[in-house]
Amino acid sequence: MTTPIRRMSKRMPGWAKLVSAVVLVLVVFFAGIRLSVLPGLKDLFGTETHDRSGPALLESIQDLSRYDAASGNFQVVVDLEKDAKYLPDAIRGTRTLYVGAGTVDAYVDLGKVAKDDVTVNEDRTTATLHLPHAQLGKPALDTDRSYAVSKQRGLLDRLGDLFSDNPNGEQAVQKLATKHIGDAAKDSGLTKRAESNTTDMLEGLLTSLGFKEVRVSFGT
Repeated sequence: MTTPIRRMSKRMPGWAKLVSAVVLVLVVFFAGIRLSVLPGLKDLFGTETHDRSGPALLESIQDLSRYDAASGNFQVVVDLEKDAKYLPDAIRGTRTLYVGAGTVDAYVDLGKVAKDDVTVNEDRTTATLHLPHAQLGKPALDTDRSYAVSKQRGLLDRLGDLFSDNPNGEQAVQKLATKHIGDAAKDSGLTKRAESNTTDMLEGLLTSLGFKEVRVSFGT
């Protein structure tokens, strides 16, 4: 009569099983938070923001001599698509639909007015002023009024966002929106409006000082 030989199986120690289970739970737990599978858990481990910045330091002061005579509000819809060669959009590629709102100021630089550009007749009743043409300031994007309508990202781009410090960054569309707003300002007639407003301002100011006739012209 023979007795079966029992093969001794290598068993994992109990403490190793416990550690493995805890690690697995933590991996699934934080992956769920990252992927928004468990959105309710975000509040449980919510972060608090503390502003520990130092005081702002004044580096320089500049005297401004320009007259901001007009300001335009603009809105542009940016449709930015980035594709990868030889890969379908579902794997690699992004497309963002972004509504950008911003302003552009038009001003007259009174600091460029020379002494010979302003003449007054002997009885101080007529003033003639020759001013430089109005210019456009830099377009300023209002991030509070700008927003992304939709974002489409391929699988690789989504995975990249998991390890990025700035996932779903909108710098590219914001830069493009700012450029389009600046281009729109050039074709809007904003500088002509600024020159007209500057003329009205100077006429009203000099008339209140006793001048009966005020002549304002613009040129280089």
